[in-house]
Amino acid sequence: MPETMEGEGWCHVGAAERPAGQCLERYNQAFSSGGGCASGVVMDIEPLTRHRLFRTDDAEEARVRMGGVLRDHRLDPGAGVMDARCDFLGVGNVGLAHLQYGVQVRVRSEPTETFRLVQIPLSGWVHVRAGSSDIASDTTVASVPEPDVPLDMKAHDSSRYLLVRFDRHALDTHLLRMLGRAPNGPLRMSQAMQLRSPAVRTWLETLRMVQADAAGPGLLRDARLRPQVGQLIMTQFLLAQPNSYSELLLGTDTSTATPRPIRRAEQLIVERARDLPSVADIAAAVGLSVRTLQEGFRRYLDTTPTERLREARLVGVHADLAAADPTTTTVAAIAADWGFWHLGRFSALYRKRWGVSPSTTLRC
Repeated sequence: MPETMEGEGWCHVGAAERPAGQCLERYNQAFSSGGGCASGVVMDIEPLTRHRLFRTDDAEEARVRMGGVLRDHRLDPGAGVMDARCDFLGVGNVGLAHLQYGVQVRVRSEPTETFRLVQIPLSGWVHVRAGSSDIASDTTVASVPEPDVPLDMKAHDSSRYLLVRFDRHALDTHLLRMLGRAPNGPLRMSQAMQLRSPAVRTWLETLRMVQADAAGPGLLRDARLRPQVGQLIMTQFLLAQPNSYSELLLGTDTSTATPRPIRRAEQLIVERARDLPSVADIAAAVGLSVRTLQEGFRRYLDTTPTERLREARLVGVHADLAAADPTTTTVAAIAADWGFWHLGRFSALYRKRWGVSPSTTLRC
């Protein structure tokens, strides 16, 4: 049965920004004793059950209600009984939504000019095609699809997501204020967000604290505070997620920042894992030697290009196996499409990563 509750009257996306005096200082002080952000912080984010927008077992009901939060889209559910739930909280020009469908789904939508979206899996996995880019997303990698391209998303039945919705005009205006001048071109984001990077973990910790506050009679009930917290979320997002203005936003002190070629290499791995045959190809694409690329990954990302590429391919092949028809394709064909030519070795890697055999995923 559909279930609706209107979030106790303070879901205000796009609320006017008003001066709030010391409100933001009060908010920061209230959480100043909180611990650091562990690598599993995404899993620790509290649900927004006090701000339930809907719960339904009807696919059309879910599509219409989510269309009101995001944009009109096509929703194709897989087998099983849908248990769609959405909790929504508005914080200034930022919206936070917890979403799950309870069944495997495919979602397709057209470009939008009104908002920018970050999709963070809290469990399960999501395969996102944004225009010509493929993003294999799980609890270590979120997707930040460009808003002006078509979106095609396939999600596992166990998937739960935290969606962060930015009003696009508000985010662009906030960027202008941070730069101190008008941008010389559109804002472009890296479409894969590394959830384990220190800057992103700080941003996730802010989201966690906002949602913890919303779970009870916290400071966010003060209407003056919400726009400023929304600005804080936007500031941290623009600083944490690599984008076309990162160098200007971060200034000239890059001694501890991940160098641009290394960031670009990781972005290429995530977005083009299927068609990058080797580490040498990645190194050539970003203008580095293989040795320099390997050293950069070890120093700044605590991994190797080979390990990062393998992980991205395992996530991608998992998504394709789950979405494929077992009567028309095989594990070997899908594995080969992702660069796994030795079936026995691939099966061992797959089982270690996902806890089941690839044939089990294909048959589900």
